[in-house]
Amino acid sequence: MKWRISREIPHLRRFARSLVSDRDRADDLVQDCLERAIRKHHLWRRTGSVRSWLFKILYNVFVNQYRKKMAEIPMDDAVPELSVPARQEKRMVCMDIGQALEKLPPNQKAVILLIALEGVTYDEAAEVLDISVGTVRSRLSRGRDSLRSLYSGKTNVKLRRVK
Repeated sequence: MKWRISREIPHLRRFARSLVSDRDRADDLVQDCLERAIRKHHLWRRTGSVRSWLFKILYNVFVNQYRKKMAEIPMDDAVPELSVPARQEKRMVCMDIGQALEKLPPNQKAVILLIALEGVTYDEAAEVLDISVGTVRSRLSRGRDSLRSLYSGKTNVKLRRVK
């Protein structure tokens, strides 16, 4: 069982980094997930995917930590400002999309990350998030619409002259 779990660590790290956008916090999230998975390996259903089961554990750990954090943080500090240090246009676009993703509600963000980044099926995403497939589709649709409007609605772009 441990080798099956260890095989999924790169996928867990990528999903965690997408959820929290901080490498150290993502690694802590993965570590908490792995600790729970190993401790509760007897709860895994042999008919299901190990990856889906681990994603579900990781997402639940993330939600629990997010709820705890939101209870402690004043609302003014809830959405941190992100800077874009890169000069390449492609990197800036990725950063803009990342910033737009950060503004999504966690439930929409999780569906988009699972389906678009991790490539899981709608059924697997529904299992991971413990929701129906219809709810996955509606959250995905709403999340994509929100991303489109957040990304395309950049009206206050700051330009500076470079000498």
